[in-house]
Amino acid sequence: MKKALIISYYWPPSGGAGVQRWLKFVKYLRNWGWEPVVYTPVNPESPETDESLFQDIPDNLEIIRRPIWEPYNLYKQFLGKGKQEKIQAAFLSEKKGNPILESLSVWIRGNFFIPDARKFWIRPSQKFLRSYLAKNPVDLIISTGPPHSMHLIASQVAEFTSLPWIADFRDPWTQIDFYKDLKLTRFADRKHHELELGVLSKASAVIAISNSMAKEFYNLYPRHFDIITNGYDEDDIPDELIQSDKKFSIVHIGTLVGTRNPDILWKAIKGIIEQHHDFRKDLMIKMVGKVDFSVTNSIEYHGLTDYTEKIDYLPHREVVKLQRQSQVLLLLINNTPNAKSILTGKFFEYLAAGRPILCIGPPDGDAAVILNETNSGLISDFSDLQKVKENILLYYDQYKKGKLTTTSHNIGKYSRKALTGNLVEIMARVTSS
Repeated sequence: MKKALIISYYWPPSGGAGVQRWLKFVKYLRNWGWEPVVYTPVNPESPETDESLFQDIPDNLEIIRRPIWEPYNLYKQFLGKGKQEKIQAAFLSEKKGNPILESLSVWIRGNFFIPDARKFWIRPSQKFLRSYLAKNPVDLIISTGPPHSMHLIASQVAEFTSLPWIADFRDPWTQIDFYKDLKLTRFADRKHHELELGVLSKASAVIAISNSMAKEFYNLYPRHFDIITNGYDEDDIPDELIQSDKKFSIVHIGTLVGTRNPDILWKAIKGIIEQHHDFRKDLMIKMVGKVDFSVTNSIEYHGLTDYTEKIDYLPHREVVKLQRQSQVLLLLINNTPNAKSILTGKFFEYLAAGRPILCIGPPDGDAAVILNETNSGLISDFSDLQKVKENILLYYDQYKKGKLTTTSHNIGKYSRKALTGNLVEIMARVTSS
């Protein structure tokens, strides 16, 4: 078998969306004659822990775990957080903190830790991997980010070894929705763009997760960009028959940051409750995952707290079951300039769950294209209150008649196994050129 070294910050027992993509690729790579070797930290700062993911790791997989030093304990002390508190991504905060301290901490984070807080792992990893590869040759290096420090490790090691290198972007770099909130100095902004351009120009291949993301990268550096979306794993689909919720459950799964707060949805639901007595009795809102305090406040403001159930975290296997028992799955796109390019990982698991999807986001975005292509749900724009109400009431009417189902099609190409086949084609191309 050919060998591929995969550099990933997120790996089990870390949980959350950042783990899923490459855990699943690694699971299926041997089917195409590739043996993966995973390089990952032994002590990362991960937002969640999910030991159920260990069962997806192939037998006898070589996993190289090396210590990493991150400044998060200092960061927590600065903000008055406990050592055991988790650091959340994308500025998510479950409770309102000291705005002055938080603003200062963001400034320090953006200007001193470039490209991110894992920068202190770059040089030790480069040194270790050069030595390791001299004794344990591979055919290809792959890095996945964010954190983008993983790309910087791979860039130097690929240059030193003359190995082909694939850079996989699960999220953008300078185009990410919260980049403008990092309070960057002119120097720091220039440094981020220089490092990003270096990765886009030097990698043998660059993978984006959506068409719009690839176009954004092309505007920064014109070259060919490959596209591999996130997906779902057929092995995760439960064998047993799962009964749907008796109530009209509208369920969101995953991190709910402030830029995803669907105030238009809460307003629409409030209006329907005031007009429809039965809807008020039947409604249940479920949120599984971390929720920003701005979302909680918005739900409370619209009088929906009593209709809402919050579950902090569930193992992935339990999440898959919960998706399938939900009446409606809620897909929320960040209301940010890059909204059209956002394709969250849970979207594809929603497709596999076979439940109707209620989406709020740009009707001309990448998520909308797939939603319409697969006939999996309804979408309304961020400010279209009437359309949001219409979509909810359409689903509710079907629910009352016992006919709330979907007739999804063309979702097979988003299975993790099929997507790994697409990845292998890129791997074959860069190793044969």
